[in-house]
Amino acid sequence: MTPPPARTAEQRKKDTLHRLEHDIDVWVSTAGPDGGAPYLVPLSFVWDGATLLIATPAESPTGRNLVATGRTRLGLGPTRDVVVIEGTAQAVTPEDLAEEDAEVFAGKTGFDPRQLSTRYLYFKILPQRVQAWREENELRGRELMRDGEWLSAP
Repeated sequence: MTPPPARTAEQRKKDTLHRLEHDIDVWVSTAGPDGGAPYLVPLSFVWDGATLLIATPAESPTGRNLVATGRTRLGLGPTRDVVVIEGTAQAVTPEDLAEEDAEVFAGKTGFDPRQLSTRYLYFKILPQRVQAWREENELRGRELMRDGEWLSAP
């Protein structure tokens, strides 16, 4: 089977932004500061145009790792249309998250951590590196963002 032609960087960025705006779930990978095993979990998210907002129990491996290291790697989409995001994470308590942001999160994801008895933290993830590719013919030029700056305009 012959793959479709490789997309331009501009088209990949458009496709990536569409996925960020419309998808609901993302794979979140973290590791502890001690070099322990990576931890991978699917979580719901909201994209505000600059950051992803996720929520997880404060005492979960993901919550503890994000608080300790402030770093994550995200996987969005299927393996033959993947977006990989490396980012920095800032913890925000439910009390400190803007009410509007909490409402948008609950509305889009159908999940409201503020309603649960388990203590949750929100995390604002600021992308630092973004890569996107579908097939081998898109491996070259897959980097769309470096050091928090988009490399091409849509």
